[in-house]
Amino acid sequence: MKEISEIVQIVESGVGNAHPLGATLTHDGSNFAVYAPDAKAVVLCFFNCDTEEAISEHPLPEKTGDVWHGHFSGVSAGQYYGYRVERGEVGLHAVPTDKLLIDPYAKKISRAIKWDARQYKHDSQFMIPKCIVIDHNDYATNHARPPVIPKHKRVVYEAHVKGLTKLHPEVPKAHRGKFIGAAHPSVIKHIKALGVTTVQFMPLCSFMPEPFITDKGLTNYWGYNPVNFFAPEPRYGVSDALAELKSMIDAYHSAGLEVIVDVVFNHTAEAGGGGPILSYKGFCPNQAYLLEQTKNGELVYSNHSGCGNTVNTAQPFMMGLILDAMRHWVSVIGVDGFRFDLAVCLGREPQQYNKKSGLLRAISSDPVLKDKVLLAEPWDIGPNGYQVGNFPSPWLEVNDKYRDTVRAFWRGDGGVTADFATRLMGSRDIFHKGRRHISTSVNNVTYHDGFTLHDMVTYAERHNLDNLEENRDGHGHNLSANYGVEGETNDERILAMRERQKRNLFATLIFSQGTPHILGGDELSRTQNGNNNAYCQDNPISWMNWELNKRKQDFLSFCQYVVRLRQSSLLLSELKLHDDTFTLSRNVKEINWYKPDGSDKASEDWNAHHNKAFGVEIKGCVMSQREPDQKPEHWFLCVNASDSDVRFHLPTVLPKGGWTMHLDTRYSSLEEQPSICIQKVFLQASKSLTLFSFSQFSE
Repeated sequence: MKEISEIVQIVESGVGNAHPLGATLTHDGSNFAVYAPDAKAVVLCFFNCDTEEAISEHPLPEKTGDVWHGHFSGVSAGQYYGYRVERGEVGLHAVPTDKLLIDPYAKKISRAIKWDARQYKHDSQFMIPKCIVIDHNDYATNHARPPVIPKHKRVVYEAHVKGLTKLHPEVPKAHRGKFIGAAHPSVIKHIKALGVTTVQFMPLCSFMPEPFITDKGLTNYWGYNPVNFFAPEPRYGVSDALAELKSMIDAYHSAGLEVIVDVVFNHTAEAGGGGPILSYKGFCPNQAYLLEQTKNGELVYSNHSGCGNTVNTAQPFMMGLILDAMRHWVSVIGVDGFRFDLAVCLGREPQQYNKKSGLLRAISSDPVLKDKVLLAEPWDIGPNGYQVGNFPSPWLEVNDKYRDTVRAFWRGDGGVTADFATRLMGSRDIFHKGRRHISTSVNNVTYHDGFTLHDMVTYAERHNLDNLEENRDGHGHNLSANYGVEGETNDERILAMRERQKRNLFATLIFSQGTPHILGGDELSRTQNGNNNAYCQDNPISWMNWELNKRKQDFLSFCQYVVRLRQSSLLLSELKLHDDTFTLSRNVKEINWYKPDGSDKASEDWNAHHNKAFGVEIKGCVMSQREPDQKPEHWFLCVNASDSDVRFHLPTVLPKGGWTMHLDTRYSSLEEQPSICIQKVFLQASKSLTLFSFSQFSE
């Protein structure tokens, strides 16, 4: 790609066009268009591409409706630019012209943006990165064909681009923590070996760490503080972040992996009143953000995100910008879908959530977007912000009820067994049969915000002092346990119990109906030293440690095996029940629930506070008359979260049949796992899960 390193002759050559928004190359220059409805004047500023010194400033010569625009000859790909806006005091505040603004439609920016109070105080041009004019032909390479992943086969792996490879010994040092590093063959090989199908990257859009955290000498490592919805984050690039991101996604596609990206359309880094003016606050603050009046009549920013402002997704310009950004990430960058942070903000019209909001309907009907993975975090902190189960089909939804119930059950809490069984079967009390696919529930026991799986069984309390907030931040209701000692220990008894609980939690996650979500690094027994809010820790606390001892290797092998079991089974990955009208096909003959003594589990048993053990039998049926010789699957799953061993009477089978054990979490390694067949009684160890399939003995 061409880069401009010298001052060129830039000439205003015409009024240009109001669309498309952003910088668009023409045969003899570039067209610039920006939405600024309340502006008195909009000034386009050009900068030298080596020094970022100003070259020239040009008032945009024309305004069509709310869009200012102009055409400039001599402007080619690689040119650095930004804007200054003169506005009257309309709405919340006037905009000083000494603030350089980032084009909301910029596809690429020159460098990472870092808060610097001294540089921002007067003319902010030295703090603000410059937008870059791009030639779309330079990025129009043919994408590798993306894989087609059936809903029931999807297993999501959440990863941070930097944390994934910063400590990886096989990735070249210059590529660690970068898009190029994430595409290294050794990384992709590991992900494939785990059996996942879909990598969900934490935010990849350009972002700015908050001033308050920067002033502490920390940073926003996670990236949930966007500045621009189009441009990829330069921190993850070596020389050309956009090209390298596209190349990374092509590498994942070539390996048969989907890539979805976490997007933050609910707020921006400009925060609320007193926050910095970086982009939208300069162009269209009264349109970009939700505003509300206090009881005193004061106009303030709505704060449904908890970050100071809330994007007004119902406003036509912002709705169009979000749709354009999504199309750009699909069509140009090549992603397969999106995970939406605080997704309830997408459905606010303007203050109350509506599952049939204009933006949600537009996404569902857009020809580029409607068949992509759409995964909602179904809550925010605004009015009626908890909307789990209330997004339209075919959206997937993160299910916090699943997380909390599974954690509580295996910790040994009483009175949650019935709820645990419901979560195991796809949370159909939330995602109802006939209305939502059984894979709708995105099941997780860990997520980026919270304990890792290893810390879930190692710490009873959060340990967030490194965040410099006196351990006040992070969730206090973790449903975790340490099993005798807070933190790391050499006590083999405690270590054995912790490893068993990790196996229980992971196996439950993978064998539950729904879409499993694995936190990247859990399979490597990654620890954050008890920090359950490591958003500001850009250091080994957050990075994945690839060094494995015997205990960690055994757990990794266990995780790989359990995912293979799920992926090899039609029933373990997707139950098609006779009373579920969402699909016509059926693969289940019956599901039976048992007490350990072999009797049917009655309703009063489910509600017994002390009841922490049960079995579930899943009998499959022939799915097609064209395959009469097909042998239906037949599974039996035993769970025992109590502190005592339980004698299980397995379901009665044919005289020449028995139950073959595939998994027992009491065993610390697959090598110890016995290959046995049981006909009647099985001693289920305390705090363990066992999976059997029915086998008919030959004559």
